[in-house]
Amino acid sequence: MPHELSSDDVALLALLASGLPMEAVARRLALSERTVRRRTRIVCDRLGVTTTVEAVAWAARRHLI
Repeated sequence: MPHELSSDDVALLALLASGLPMEAVARRLALSERTVRRRTRIVCDRLGVTTTVEAVAWAARRHLI
């Protein structure tokens, strides 16, 4: 199913929703900033949206974050 998100995806979106910059999100997840950007792009593609803001809004509307 295209809209299935893992718990890691939801955690990523929650951190992005908090307004932290990518660098801080990466530190909190113990990942590189490049990996966070790639994972964010993958989540956006999975949800059929084009921006991080749209992905966060999608998750918020569904009460995931």
